[in-house]
Amino acid sequence: MKLSKRSIFIIVVIVLTIAADQISKVLVRANVGLRNEISPGERIPLIGDAFVLMHVENTGAFLGMGSELNETLRVLLLLVLPILVLGFVLRYIIKDKSLDKWSLFAFSSIIGGGIANVYDRIVYGKVTDFLFIDLGGVFRTGIFNLADLSVTTGMIILVFVSFSKKKTQTA
Repeated sequence: MKLSKRSIFIIVVIVLTIAADQISKVLVRANVGLRNEISPGERIPLIGDAFVLMHVENTGAFLGMGSELNETLRVLLLLVLPILVLGFVLRYIIKDKSLDKWSLFAFSSIIGGGIANVYDRIVYGKVTDFLFIDLGGVFRTGIFNLADLSVTTGMIILVFVSFSKKKTQTA
């Protein structure tokens, strides 16, 4: 079976996204002190106090949401549901040949980031987060990882692509 350039593009984006995320998490787990409820943990300023590296293990989803759920609900909402959604999105981008390169890249980034975090939940029972941005109170994030960044970037790209398509349709 010969893969098309389009299929290779999808595979490469997904694999590179997963690889970058997993390598960064291995490095953080090995080299940055873990933050917990008793001790604030190690904070490594990368760009002053605006961009900080720290190590947090998250049993929930975005910003720890869902970490208080019972085990059955957590498995359903943080493992089963994401796997199903990622499968449907992958099926969609493989079947819909009309997607432009930016949309294809965005969806592939979302899939790669989603797979990387699901992998962590399956293997470790939690997700390693380590990046924090605080731009003087103007913009502040929770603690996140490269998979989260890939998913968010993919979503932002899809919004821009959607707006640009609507703009050209109305013109």
